[in-house]
Amino acid sequence: MTKIDLLAVARPSPLLAPQLQERFQVHELPLDPAVAPRIRAICGGGESRVSAELITQLPALEIVSIMGVGYDGVDVAAAKDRGIPVTHTPDVLNDDVADLALALMLGISRQLVQADAHVRSGAWQHGALALGRKMSGARLGLVGIGRIGQGIARRAEAFGMQVAYTARHARAELPYTHYPDAAALAAQSDYLVVITPGGNATRHLVNREVLQALGPKGILVNVARGSVVDQAALVEALEQKAIAGAALDVFESEPDVPEQLRRLPNVLLSPHIGSATHSTRQAMADLTAANLRAHFDGQPLPSPVPECRT
Repeated sequence: MTKIDLLAVARPSPLLAPQLQERFQVHELPLDPAVAPRIRAICGGGESRVSAELITQLPALEIVSIMGVGYDGVDVAAAKDRGIPVTHTPDVLNDDVADLALALMLGISRQLVQADAHVRSGAWQHGALALGRKMSGARLGLVGIGRIGQGIARRAEAFGMQVAYTARHARAELPYTHYPDAAALAAQSDYLVVITPGGNATRHLVNREVLQALGPKGILVNVARGSVVDQAALVEALEQKAIAGAALDVFESEPDVPEQLRRLPNVLLSPHIGSATHSTRQAMADLTAANLRAHFDGQPLPSPVPECRT
């Protein structure tokens, strides 16, 4: 069987590559102009960019399959104009991202990185670590209340936390308090966790005003997209102790993290590992491949992005 030409706009995960190779001839960027007219599929990751310009250069393109829940780098409108569906991998990573959000909250509250260093360095021999912060019973504000946000809320309830959220619309079926905007939510939160989609609609949603509302005892946690937080305003707030600290899994220009953030003692950093467990990445790879197979087999797509659902 002749293999289908596919453009990988990011190097495929080792968990995905064997599945692609079964049916596809995989090409990588920069793409040979002679191959472009034959490309029928694009595959990428959650951080990949699939621009309108790229879509225009591929006259035979039929589908864009993203291995990630986020797809803000894909020009979905341009794809839809061509009748090209875009798919992603929601749901399979909900637990891991929610787990990491709680881990970051606990990690910064109980100073786990500093505690590890305190033991390893031998400093414990000379005195105790500075006191940490209690998380149980605190007020949690969620910027976003989708599937992952609800998973974080359920976990937080087990810690006796008071949960509130902001979203475009109040969710009457949820037992949590809704606030009209991020600033109002931040003013009533001890921990503000960002778990809303990226893209132009949410760019710098957490800005200087929101950080000021969070206040000098508040902690910001971002497991969404780096673009949602005004990173310059965050650095300023941390340096001036306008907020107590931040725990960040995502950044504006990954993998470049500003030196100011890296040197601040009141920040916990992780390298965008929200879904980074073997079982979840395997499930994401399987779903990415399943979307591609379904399209070329003429079957319904398992997980088109919301804009492409009929």
